[in-house]
Amino acid sequence: MTLDNQEEEGKAVGGWLSDRKAEGVMPHEIGVFVRSEDELDRAETAVQNAGIPFKVLDDKVETASGHVSICTMHLAKGLEFRAVVVMACDDEIIPLQTRIETVADGTDLEEVYNTERHLLYVACTRARDHLLVTSVEPAPEFLDDLRM
Repeated sequence: MTLDNQEEEGKAVGGWLSDRKAEGVMPHEIGVFVRSEDELDRAETAVQNAGIPFKVLDDKVETASGHVSICTMHLAKGLEFRAVVVMACDDEIIPLQTRIETVADGTDLEEVYNTERHLLYVACTRARDHLLVTSVEPAPEFLDDLRM
């Protein structure tokens, strides 16, 4: 889902989370992932819009009963949730622009794209039953890969 701005994204994700909760998905069965710590506030705002308690996971990756888990995609590996939101997948965030800018040649650029694609794939495959992927216009080309 691609939205016009971050405020609309936060409302859409909040509504989606509320719908999952109404369907019986418990808060601790929900994960919200973003590319880096820079986007954590967007995830927090979205979960607050749903009125659901949350916990921002650190390197210990300890989830809390009754709380939505929010973390970066890097910490998502090994986790599983009934419902997952992968949000803030904006252009220049996926793939991360700072990684692209440090590339020396075409081979390195391909490696950056592959690792960024893998990171997004890992985050998306943490969902057992429900998955929502969001971005703000313009959507990155990586999201086209998910639609295929």
